[in-house]
Amino acid sequence: MKALRNYIDKIKPQFQKGGKFEKFESTFDAFETFLFVPDKVTIKGSHIRDAMDMKRMMIVVVVALIPALLFGMWNVGFQHYLSHGESVGFWDVFWFGFLKVLPIIVVSYVVGLGIEFAFAQMRGHEVNEGYLVTGMLIPLIVPPDIPLWMLAVAIVFAVIIGKEVFGGTGMNILNPALTARAFLFFAYPQDMSGDKVWIADKADAFSGATPLGNALVGNFNQLPSFHDMFFGFIPGSVGETSTLAILIGALILLITGIASWRVMFSVFIGGYLMGLIFNLAGANEYMNLPPYYHLVMGGFAFGAVFMATDPVTAAQTNKGKYIYGLLIGMIAVLIRVVNPAYPEGMMLAILLMNVFAPLIDHYVIESNIKKRLKRVKVKA
Repeated sequence: MKALRNYIDKIKPQFQKGGKFEKFESTFDAFETFLFVPDKVTIKGSHIRDAMDMKRMMIVVVVALIPALLFGMWNVGFQHYLSHGESVGFWDVFWFGFLKVLPIIVVSYVVGLGIEFAFAQMRGHEVNEGYLVTGMLIPLIVPPDIPLWMLAVAIVFAVIIGKEVFGGTGMNILNPALTARAFLFFAYPQDMSGDKVWIADKADAFSGATPLGNALVGNFNQLPSFHDMFFGFIPGSVGETSTLAILIGALILLITGIASWRVMFSVFIGGYLMGLIFNLAGANEYMNLPPYYHLVMGGFAFGAVFMATDPVTAAQTNKGKYIYGLLIGMIAVLIRVVNPAYPEGMMLAILLMNVFAPLIDHYVIESNIKKRLKRVKVKA
């Protein structure tokens, strides 16, 4: 590492102002700070200093996504061989899934980071770190057979329209990964819904329906067991099937303090409460589904852990986080049960609450101000 550090210090002047490659200063800085802790320190004022900067925070989130990613790769292979009625070894299953998922990850990072680097160069700014996470989230929330060109178009839309036009990382009002999925869902619905898209190279005679797909058409007798849905032995998006793997990632985020437990738990509570409300109504078989089933179906758990907790687009006040999470959980279940056109309600619920998060914070702050003013009047 010392040799690498010496080499970087040697070529660094060429990328600084007045150097031969000064136009690529932001690109050089991105690679340098990714490899080594930045040497910039504060010189005045009072500051809290610790070892966690934005890049390392994002890397922790990527680490938390690894259990869902690895299981997703295995499950892609498992569902493929299951549809063909073939029984092969663990490594053959995993290798098939790895080869299917790897190109999706490569396209996600190449296209997304390419745009990030281009915007940083044009603006003369440092490269934002946010896409380290977004680049991994997008492959985990799409079907394994998604056409790569289609994925690239969605990423271009999400990064430019969903983030860069607002000023880049930290300024966007919508979750970029969900923006990409929403674009795919509405622009190319045939590749984001139906039975054929969830299993890579599926055998024609095999159903391939997800639990939400079966529930949508009323095939409740064909729903997988809670055990299979919790562990993830079901068709679905690459990283959304295994609630267990997602909860391992949640534990990492909570222990490190990266994600808000208030948002995370509120989403699960909101989903469960809405499931109970539908049980009380009991107008159809879908409404009679046990509330805890909703928490392991579709992308509910993944959205609660990795999407709703996005610190940029979520509510910022403590009380607002409870309200924000509760409404996401309730709206997600409400959409999937009441509106058959959108069986996966988590995406729309989070995007909707992304828009309303500033309003929630505004009223929470206004409420706190009024309470304090009342206390002042009472003392007077």
